Formats: sequence, structure tokens, C-alpha cells
Amino acid sequence: MLYSISFLALGVALSCQQKTDKNPVQPTMKKKAVVYQVFTRLFGNTNITNKPWGTIQENGVGKFADFNEKALQEIKNLGVTHIWYTGVPHHALINDYSAYGISNDDPDVVKGRAGSPYAVKDYYNVNPDLALDPAKRLEEFKELIDRTHNAGMKALIDIVPNHVARSYKGLTNPEGVSDFGANDNTLVEYDVNNNFYYIPNSQFRVPKWQNGYMPLGGEAHRVSDGKFDEVPAKWTGNGSRLAQPHFNDWYETVKVNYGVRPDGTEDFDQLPEGFDKEDYNAHFTFWEGKTVPDSWIKFRDIALYWLDFGVDGFRFDMAEMVPVEFWSYLNSNIKMKNPEAFLLAEVYNPKLYREYIQKGKMDYLYDKVELYDSIKHIMKGYGWTDHIPVVQKGMADIEHHMLHFLENHDEQRIASLDFAGKAELGKPAMVVSATISTSPTMIYFGQEVGEPGAEDAGFGKPTRTSIFDYIGVPHHQRWMNNKNFDGGQLSEGEKSLRDFYKRLLNFTISSDALMGEYQEIHFFNKDHTENYNHKVLSYVRWSENEKLIIVSNFDDANSYAFDLKVPKNVVEKWKLKEGSYTLEEELYMKANETLSIKNGQGSIDITLQPLESYIFKVVE
Repeated sequence: MLYSISFLALGVALSCQQKTDKNPVQPTMKKKAVVYQVFTRLFGNTNITNKPWGTIQENGVGKFADFNEKALQEIKNLGVTHIWYTGVPHHALINDYSAYGISNDDPDVVKGRAGSPYAVKDYYNVNPDLALDPAKRLEEFKELIDRTHNAGMKALIDIVPNHVARSYKGLTNPEGVSDFGANDNTLVEYDVNNNFYYIPNSQFRVPKWQNGYMPLGGEAHRVSDGKFDEVPAKWTGNGSRLAQPHFNDWYETVKVNYGVRPDGTEDFDQLPEGFDKEDYNAHFTFWEGKTVPDSWIKFRDIALYWLDFGVDGFRFDMAEMVPVEFWSYLNSNIKMKNPEAFLLAEVYNPKLYREYIQKGKMDYLYDKVELYDSIKHIMKGYGWTDHIPVVQKGMADIEHHMLHFLENHDEQRIASLDFAGKAELGKPAMVVSATISTSPTMIYFGQEVGEPGAEDAGFGKPTRTSIFDYIGVPHHQRWMNNKNFDGGQLSEGEKSLRDFYKRLLNFTISSDALMGEYQEIHFFNKDHTENYNHKVLSYVRWSENEKLIIVSNFDDANSYAFDLKVPKNVVEKWKLKEGSYTLEEELYMKANETLSIKNGQGSIDITLQPLESYIFKVVE
């Protein structure tokens, strides 16, 4: 969930001091990881109606069962190690499941008709839309987890710690677990053990609708009356303290209280100086026996419940809106139960990166503001590749922890007109994103076939595939081919694009060098190589057993022929002798090239076609 955040409005005093030590953190993985983010309710939907604001009956919905053995094997064959099943926890939505004991949700506090996956209504159950039999929805999700494991992949789900749905109601809580807010003192704005913040002596009022928006597109609905019963009103998820939040606020959610007082001071123990250098065992020991706010305990119990269920890790929504001490507490508890748990967090403030990795014990953060934004500018035609080595240098100490992506549910599709307008423009960007560091790589379902996100879905508008509506995903549906999962309806161009992703991702998860050392050779070539252009990027990666030279052309109109230089210091590190070495091209398996070493410097005579990349492996 990506929003513009006012930290003053949150009333949370977060430290923004960036660490200055540059000791690199060594990766614990032996090979690269690739995360396939899939919007679970959209994946298996074969309905092509795509009516704006369409109902589940009109536009259809995918199910857990659609991820059958064939589908999962094809995802695995793409080069995927982890699947992030987005939208699994039961969130507020507009469909009648009262026959299953589930309360109906009010359209006045639901975004879209299918609802936001980030307005969770019940953390101990799953979205009934996704089950063939809603009464057995937990069993069906457990079967999906088992199928995922049998296919050789790990399964991730969302936890959204900053906020919950205004209509939160647990139906299947474990024994002894009470709902969020059930024991709150609602007469005060704040109490350390309240789960929510309150606006005493007030009543919640729905926002004033703007920009032609009306719930359900203006359709009459028996529980949509411009009102929602909430007395006293609670703070809204993004920190708004208004009883009537603004239309652009996260009005469908309420903010969770982590022991941060309304004035921003913190009502819990602080981590000792230097604890950023301690491991999760020490963090777990620090919190043992200490009194922590009730919301901390509730989310710990939720995470441990899903680990027991078989989930292998979590993607944490808007983690920077929650105090870092909570993450130390939660993540150390998770790691004590499953040291291999994959913990990915959404953090957008670069000044907080090291804080949340080192003190919060996150495994991975989105590399959005640094690498993604830089690459996006190049793809859109006004950025230079010169910025990418600078970004990587600045991230050297935490590069393994900065997950790379070009698409996710918050970002515009590459092929959308407001981004690149053509999926092929993502090819050199994807090579760089996937090979420049030891970090995991993430792709969003449909990215590999050029999905443009062109549908007017209702609350969700074009350029992003809607996360709020019942909708079909046309390019992905052509690959799905009526649930044959064989690409049978793809165009030749779409097949070629998917083949590119498949080759690249499978190489990344098998390469030793991509978990080893990195050095940019871009600026050396800019200074010493004729016809080398700022649309081109080059760097080297190596390990004891593998040496790679990677060069990409981001230009979609021009080819570049030049004598790529490998500087003397690289030749020395690689212990190459004078003479010639065969280079095997690993991405397309093209004809071998030659690396010539003369006077201690290497050179490769190459021609890069528009949007072409080479991954050369030195054969010794």
C-alpha cells in the first residue's frame, strides 16, 4: 500500500538517523531468491466481461483451487522460489456471506466492490471469495500452501500491522484471543493497551465523496446510506484524527496503537545503544519478561499462528508507520520459531532503511525510492544509467536486503501508457534489476507477458491492475488459456517476452556469481570507450567459481557497437593472464564472444541492439 505520508499526522517520533558504518552485511542465502507476487483473486479468473464496478457474478473471481499442480509448476519453471499470495487474510468486501456467519460490510467504508486487501477484517481467517466452499476456506488455503511446497516453492502472505478494517470482527479466533479493540477503554483518546486511538464524544462520519466517486459506482445498496455506526470515532489508518476523514484518507481503516502517545512519545522500552549489531536471538532475549503494549502481543500471535499453519514468511505493509522496536519484538519472535522465515517490508524512507533492517530485523525492504525510481526514469526516456552505479554504491552495506522489482500492485504496469507504454522497454531494466546485487528479485503476475493494466475496473483505474475490484487480467488470461496454463492464447511477442523472463530468472537462481562480488565498469567505459553511451550500463559480478560481465542497452531506437573495456583492477582480481578467453552468453545462448587481455586490461568487441543485454560468463 503506497501512499503519501505525513509523519506529523501520525504522531509517531521515528528516528531518521542513517547509520554511517559501511561494513557490508553478508547474505545468508546461497543463491538468489525470486518472489512472484500474485493477486490471488485475479490469478485464476477466466471471465472477460470487465464491467466497471462489476459484481462477483458479472466479472468473476479466481479461487485458491485455480493454483493447481500445473499452474504452480509453470510458475516454478519461470524461475520462482517464493510466491507472495496477496489478498489472502479476510478483508472487508461487498458480497453476502451471511449464510456462513460472516457479517456484511458497508460500502461506505469499503474501497471498490471486492475490497482492499489492506483493510483486514479477520486475521485468523481468509477471504471467502477465494474458496470454492466458503465454509471450508481455511482448509482450501491449507491445501494451497501444501501444493506450493510440493511444487518446490515457499509461500508468503501479507500482514498489515498499521491498520485494520473499521468492521474488524474475528470469527475463528484461537482460544483466549480477543478481537482488536474488544477490551479498549473508549472513553480516552489513548491508553497504552488500547488497540485503537479514539476521538471521545464523537461519531464517525463517512467522507464527502469527490471526483465523481460514489460507493459501488452509485449503485443503490441496502446498507449503503452515507453512514457508518462508529461511536466514538477512531483515528483513521493514515493517522487522521478527524471524525470525518477526508476522501483521500484511508477512511476504510482504523490506526492501530503500538504504545505511541498522541504527542509522539513512546510508552515502551527502548533498545539499548548498539543493539543494531545484535542478532535476533539477543533481541528475543531483550524482550522476554518485559511488558509490551497489547497490540504487539496480538500481532505476534497472528504471525505465529500463520507460521504454524505452514506459511513461510510475510510481506509487511507500510512497516515504517509502526515503531522499529515493535519489529525487533515481532521479527525476533518469528525467527525464533522459524529462522528461515522470509520477512519483506514496505519502507519508503531511505533514512530509515538501516534502522528497520538492523534494529527491526527485517530481511528485505523494497528498493523503491533508490533503484526502482532511477530505472523508471531511464525507461521513460529522461534518466541516465549513470545514476544506477551511484545508487548501488550508496547501498553497498545493505544491498542484499533491498529487494528489487519493476512492478507490484502499487506501481504502474510497465506497458501502461503512463509508464513505458511498451513491455519490451522493461527487458534491459529487468536484467539490471535481477543481476546487479545479491538481493531477491520480485515480479508481479502478468508482468512476464506484458500486462498493461488498461481496465477501468471501478475504484481501481487504468495503469495499475485493480486491487479493489472484481476484474479479469487480459494478457495473463491469454497465458492461462482457460486454465491450461500453457500460454496457448499468447501472441508471438508475448511468448517471446515470457521466454526472456524465464531465461533470465532461471539463470539468476542458479548463478554463484550473483551472490558474490560486484564492481561497476560503467564510468571507466564512459571515459575510455568510443561510442559508449549513457543509455548503456555495464558491470561485473564474480565468485570463486564464476565470472560475469553484464552489459545492457536501454535505448529502444539505437544500437551501439564498441570495444567494451574490463579495467586492470578487475583483471587482477580475477587473476586473468594475457591472451584470449571464451565468453559464453548466458541469457540468449548466442554465439560465443572473446575477451582479450592485453597489457593487463580486457576488451570485448560487441554490438548491442536496441533493448539488448548480454550476460557473459568467462570460460577459463
